[in-house]
Amino acid sequence: MKAVRLRWLLVAVTVLALGGAVAYATVAIAQYQSRATATVVATPRPTVPAGSRLVFRDTSPGAHYGQVASVPLADPSAARTSTGLVCDRVYATHQNLMCLHTDSGTHTSFGATLYDAGGDVLNTWPLPGFPSRTRISPDSSLVAQTSFVTGSSYGTAGFSTQTTISAVSGIDYGNLEKFALIVNGQQVTADHDIWGVTFSSDDNTFFATAMSEGRIWLVRGNLRARALVAVKDGAECPSLSPDGTRVAYKKNISTTATKHWTLAVLDFATGVEKELPIPPSVSVDDQAEWLDDGTLLYGLADPKAPGDSNVYAVKADGSAAPTLFLRHAWSPSVVH
Repeated sequence: MKAVRLRWLLVAVTVLALGGAVAYATVAIAQYQSRATATVVATPRPTVPAGSRLVFRDTSPGAHYGQVASVPLADPSAARTSTGLVCDRVYATHQNLMCLHTDSGTHTSFGATLYDAGGDVLNTWPLPGFPSRTRISPDSSLVAQTSFVTGSSYGTAGFSTQTTISAVSGIDYGNLEKFALIVNGQQVTADHDIWGVTFSSDDNTFFATAMSEGRIWLVRGNLRARALVAVKDGAECPSLSPDGTRVAYKKNISTTATKHWTLAVLDFATGVEKELPIPPSVSVDDQAEWLDDGTLLYGLADPKAPGDSNVYAVKADGSAAPTLFLRHAWSPSVVH
C-alpha cells in the first residue's frame, strides 16, 4: 500500500514538474516570438546630430556592426552615435540619408531607401543586385545609386552595373545606360555600363564612369539633355571637389589582368592629373570623399580582419602620405 502511494506521489510530482516546464517553455517561446516580432516590425529612424559630422558604416565588431553611425569631424576619436540602421553603403547630407541594403529572407533581395532629416522614409527602390555606390547632390535635390546586375566587385571579369538618378521631388531619370554616350564626338552604340555618380553644385550636371568594350572613361552627364560626354580615359568612381575645380578618382595602374587601383586628382583648368602617394601594396577600390578642398577620405578593407575596414585621409595635392582617419569604418560621407 505504501509502495502504491509512493508511485502515485511520484507520478503527481512528475506531472507537476512537466506542467511547470511546459508552462515555462510556453512563456519563453511567447517572449521570444514577441522579441522577434518587435525586431522585424521596428524600423530605425536614422537621424544625424547637428554640426559637422562624418557619417559612415560602422565595421567595428559587436552589436553595432553594419549600422550607420557618425562622429564629429573635429574629433573622429569621439564616441560614435549609432542610428541602428543597417546598410551596405551609405551617404548623407543634413537633409537626407541614402541607404543601400541587403534584405535577407527566403530569397535575398536588395534595396535602396532615402530618409529625411527626421528619419522618415521619403522613397524606396528595389535594386537588381548587390549594392555598390550612392551619392546625394550638394543641395540634397538629387540622389544616385549603383548596384551590380552581375558580379559583386569591379575586379570581377564580366561584371555589369545599373545606375539610376532620381530627384527627391519625385522625378526619375531612370537607368543612365539609356543616356546617349558620346566619345570623341561619336555616339557609342555598343553595350555600356555606368557607375559611380558624383554631383556638381547645379541641378543638371554630374560626373560618372562609363565602360564599353573594355574601355573606361570619366564622363560628364547632362540630365536635361540625357547625355554623357567622355572627358578622360581610365578614370573610375569620380568624386567632385567641393569647389568644383577638381575631380578625384581611382585609376588602374596594373599591367596584368588583375586590377590594382590608386587615387588620382584631375585639375579641370590645367588638365594636369596628379597621382596620390598611395603605398604600392594598397589597391583602393572605393569612391573617395572630400573632407575639404584639400583632403580626400577613402575606405580600405583590413586584410587582417575579414569584414572590417578603415578610413584613411590623403592630401589632394599629393604632398603627404595617407594617414589613418577612422578605424572600423566604411562608406564615409562628410556632412557640414
